[in-house]
Amino acid sequence: MKILVTGGAGFIGSHLCEFLLSAGHEVVVIDNLSTGKLSNVSHLKDNKNFHCVIGSILDMSVLEPLVAEADEIYHLAAAVGVKYIIDNPLLSLQTNILGTENVLELSNKYKKKVLVASTSEIYGKSDALPFKEESDRVLGSTSISRWSYSCAKAIDEFFALAYYREKQLPVVIVRLFNTVGPRQSGQYGMVIPKFVKAALLGHPIVVFGDGQQSRCFADVADVVWGLYTLMNEPRAIGQIFNIGSMEEITIDGLAQKVRSLVGSSSKIEYIPYEDAYEHGFEDMLRRMPDISKIGDLIGYKPKYSLDMILERVIRYYAQ
Repeated sequence: MKILVTGGAGFIGSHLCEFLLSAGHEVVVIDNLSTGKLSNVSHLKDNKNFHCVIGSILDMSVLEPLVAEADEIYHLAAAVGVKYIIDNPLLSLQTNILGTENVLELSNKYKKKVLVASTSEIYGKSDALPFKEESDRVLGSTSISRWSYSCAKAIDEFFALAYYREKQLPVVIVRLFNTVGPRQSGQYGMVIPKFVKAALLGHPIVVFGDGQQSRCFADVADVVWGLYTLMNEPRAIGQIFNIGSMEEITIDGLAQKVRSLVGSSSKIEYIPYEDAYEHGFEDMLRRMPDISKIGDLIGYKPKYSLDMILERVIRYYAQ
């Protein structure tokens, strides 16, 4: 099968490409390298079944022939990371809304099955934990840039469901929760690679706020297996699924755990959110998915514990 992966040079996309190639598929990537890196897929370039196109999903002339020739599409291309969204608000909205509309329009034109990668940011600052797929959304003011990402990805979901309901386009929507692992960059605000690199270098480990906000981290290997298995499960079509882990830790606890596992003498420093991002910045106190729906359908259950995940990331950066 010939599979198109938008955003395939990104962190998750590159791991998905590896998985698809190992399953015997031909893989075509389109990536504009705004947050992706060619180094993420450089080890795949000699594989005759791997092809990489440098281009934007906003450019229909580049995107259309790729969709037309593909059997399936995994749509992962997006502006991601809190820092990137705040620094590039207009391009982020264009990429995340118009880009997804392009992918869905062409997928419908050529009747190709598509998986749309969404995000836990959908739930906003709701405290109705754990988050279920049908949970209400609670968002802050439009004057706070970070909520634009949540809104844009929600529009993506509305688009995908509209194409499914009106055009019978086979779509699967997956909300990813804090996916981590080797090759992830801390450049755009991803916390684990930032903490690990700081600890390895003996630099201060910087925690935003008081560190009592908590998250659940899932290994990219578990997530990629889940994406592939959902894509190949007919009963998943037209539905939304959370994917992630339910092992919760505070960010302060994470900093201390990373420092201990590395054996680092790094100090843990706390800085206000507004010094790191923008005036009035808001964060979620807790973020935990209910993963019973994906578990019931495909048997998804994370294999990697947080300690195992951190050890994998530490080994990657130590090399």
